[in-house]
Amino acid sequence: MTMGHTTRNPIRRDPELDRPAGLPPRRGPIRRLLRWAGFGCVLAIALLFGGFLRFADSVTTLKPPVEPKADAIVVLTGGYQRIDQAVELLQKGAGKRLLISGVHPTTTPAQIRKMTQGSADLFSCCVDIGHDALDTIGNAEETSNWIHAKGYRSVLVVTNNYHMPRSLAELSYVDPDIDFIAYPVVNSDLKTRNWFTDPNAMRVMLAEYAKVLLAGARNITGFGRHTGLRSASASASN
Repeated sequence: MTMGHTTRNPIRRDPELDRPAGLPPRRGPIRRLLRWAGFGCVLAIALLFGGFLRFADSVTTLKPPVEPKADAIVVLTGGYQRIDQAVELLQKGAGKRLLISGVHPTTTPAQIRKMTQGSADLFSCCVDIGHDALDTIGNAEETSNWIHAKGYRSVLVVTNNYHMPRSLAELSYVDPDIDFIAYPVVNSDLKTRNWFTDPNAMRVMLAEYAKVLLAGARNITGFGRHTGLRSASASASN
């Protein structure tokens, strides 16, 4: 400062005023980040929606083979309709032996035979009851143990059509060298063109699609994977 004079700070000109006309103003890093995050969310939603449409189309158009044939048959429990179909396949000679995987420990072979109206001779010679599986992962591991104990190379997999993609994914993860052949039990609620207007059918499809995505991520990363077997759970708790 000089006697009688005051030094003033120069006024800085806004750089945006010097930008050529027609060019958009520069965006700050936070705004750019939010913009790209928005694009990412839109893309993720589009991919999820497209994946669901593909999953729904594959499930609703899934059909059993015309002349099914394999070394053996496995049915994943979840309804007697599945077991009925598997027993019928065994009777027709589609496989040499049948594993019913994931049966509750309190359920006896006699109860299953009575519900399916299968012959005592058939159940005695050619049906094995698996009580060890707790979930689909457990089904895959129980089936794998049974396959290797019997020496089979190809297996018909019987379960509901909406459950088939996840079942095959888990089975192939545990035993990639075995030929697993899908034999879907078609759910009548998903056979109509307007299944997506049925809240119950839509809820089933969305839930199963979410499980398929989680199973895929789990099988790729290995994170969150468990044994799914009662025997292993009991051993871990002791």
